[in-house]
Amino acid sequence: MRTEFSKYVVFIFMLFFLLLSSCADGEISVSREYDFAIAIHGGAGTLKRESMSSETEAEYRAKLLEALQEGYHVLENGGSSLDAVVAAIKIMENSPLFNAGKGAVFTHNGLNELDASIMDGKTLKAGAVGAIRNVKNPIGLARLVMEKTWHVLLIGEGARLFAEEQGVELVSDEYFFTKRRWDSLQNSLEKESEKDRSEISIESNSYLGTVGAVALDKNGNLAAGTSTGGMTNKLYGRVGDSPLIGAGTYANNKTCAVSATGQGEYFIRGMIAHDISAMMEYSGKGLEESSHEVIMNKLTAMGGTGGVIAIDSEGNISMPFNTSGMYRAYHRAGEEPVVKIFKD
Repeated sequence: MRTEFSKYVVFIFMLFFLLLSSCADGEISVSREYDFAIAIHGGAGTLKRESMSSETEAEYRAKLLEALQEGYHVLENGGSSLDAVVAAIKIMENSPLFNAGKGAVFTHNGLNELDASIMDGKTLKAGAVGAIRNVKNPIGLARLVMEKTWHVLLIGEGARLFAEEQGVELVSDEYFFTKRRWDSLQNSLEKESEKDRSEISIESNSYLGTVGAVALDKNGNLAAGTSTGGMTNKLYGRVGDSPLIGAGTYANNKTCAVSATGQGEYFIRGMIAHDISAMMEYSGKGLEESSHEVIMNKLTAMGGTGGVIAIDSEGNISMPFNTSGMYRAYHRAGEEPVVKIFKD
């Protein structure tokens, strides 16, 4: 009996010694593998089932699923939340269906000016670009701003020069031309000629199609990203909420990751993305309650429309919006992917 007890004491001592020596700072580090998840959006606005053909609906659902699965596979294979967010958004930027990258809307003077941002919930580092032209994938450039500079936001010609220095793929103006976006601009210009600009209300679909993604990886790290072409017929150099950290994009491992879509000016004034995180951090409310309160109460009371996708450190996902629809999808480990468009 005494011999067995002595062996037990020796075993405990050796185990303690090994644990202690494995930690240079004297603390025992316990590694945990979190469940992983990703959510994406393709814009919020006036989306009614009766106004969309079955063919168009199927096309959007297929592209959303493709983007979702691109990001999910990154996470499934042990990739970071940042990698997953970029992978998913690039799929949507390369599609003419969405108001980002190839499908970007036109400015008042017939150009395509793009905005994007990304944020790392682990480090709180962020990168963004605004009013850039001819960059095929703005989300990739935003990440380079975060990782290759000590800045957060680069705009206009400066951002374009940075893109050239980094070897980012550039494309011609013609790459961004889509007939339906051009027709939308002409329609908006026609209405504008009949009224003073200040009297024209923002059309509910003038910003529809902004894309975004939020993700939680196996290491428990959150990330968020957003990319957009802005608003149809926007004034020269207008920048919305998408490239502004705290307004259209925010991520913090302590709370959540958020990507927004909607009338950017309201999201800027309300700092909507950060507000959801702040409510969780300072009031102790959960993701669902915080995101719904900010969108359905605060944003709505301001007169703004739109929505967000949000994910917390436990993989909970919330997708509130106060419009008639929002292109959205999510996929959590061990579950089937979900794709939605309307208020089901």
